[in-house]
Amino acid sequence: MITAQALGPEGEPLPELRRLAGVRSEIARAEEVQVRRARNAGYSWQAIAGALGVTKQAAHKKYGRQ
Repeated sequence: MITAQALGPEGEPLPELRRLAGVRSEIARAEEVQVRRARNAGYSWQAIAGALGVTKQAAHKKYGRQ
């Protein structure tokens, strides 16, 4: 049996999942903007990757063509 507590503060799980998907999209857009700003300011891929907690290669692969 699913309790109200298991459903989280919003109640039904599907609306909460939709809300979280929107939050995830907002975070991805904000991250992209900050990576672009960092590159324009002269920060290295190594520094950006460190701030993101990923490898330099992963950061460059994800944001290198922007």
